[in-house]
Amino acid sequence: MTYYSLSLIALALSLDAFGVALSIGLNPGVKLKNKFIFCLSFGFFQFLFSFVGSYAGIYFTNNIKALPHLFGGIIILIVGVLMVKEGFEEKQECLLFTGKMYIILGASVSIDALVVGFTMFGSMVSFQNTLLYTVIIGLVTFVISVTAFIISRYLNKISLVARYADYIGGIILIIFGLRMIFMG
Repeated sequence: MTYYSLSLIALALSLDAFGVALSIGLNPGVKLKNKFIFCLSFGFFQFLFSFVGSYAGIYFTNNIKALPHLFGGIIILIVGVLMVKEGFEEKQECLLFTGKMYIILGASVSIDALVVGFTMFGSMVSFQNTLLYTVIIGLVTFVISVTAFIISRYLNKISLVARYADYIGGIILIIFGLRMIFMG
C-alpha cells in the first residue's frame, strides 16, 4: 500500500471525527482539556479499531458490513438530541464531558475503521506494516480533530453561532447520525 492511498483512507476515516469535533467545539462550555481528550479518544479508537480489524480478518466483513454505520449513527444521533435538549435547559455541567462520553463518541466515530481494517489490512502479513499504517490512521484522525476544534473556535466568534451553539451542534449531529444510519 502506498502512503498516498493510506493518507486518503486515513482522511476518509477521520471525517466522522471531524464532524463530531466541530459540533462539540461549538458548545461554549468546551474547555481545552475536553477538546484534547476528545482528540485523543478519536485518534486512539481509530488506531485501535483499524488494528483490531486487521487481525479479525475478511471473514467478518460479510456479516457486519452495515452494522458500523447503523450503531455509530444511532449513537451520534442520540448525542445530537441530547445537545439540542441541553440548549433548552439551564446547565451547570455539560453531559458531553463525562468519561463515558469520551469513550462512546471515540468508539462510535471509529467503528468504520474496523471494516477498513478487515478489508484493507487483514491480508497484510507484516505486524510492523499493520502497526505503522494503523498508527498513521490514528494520528491523522487526531490532527483532523484538532483542526475541527480550531475551526469551531472561530465559528463561535460569530454571535449568532455562539448564541445557538447547542442547537446548531445538536442538529448537525442529528443530521450526521441520520446520514450514517440511512446512507451507510
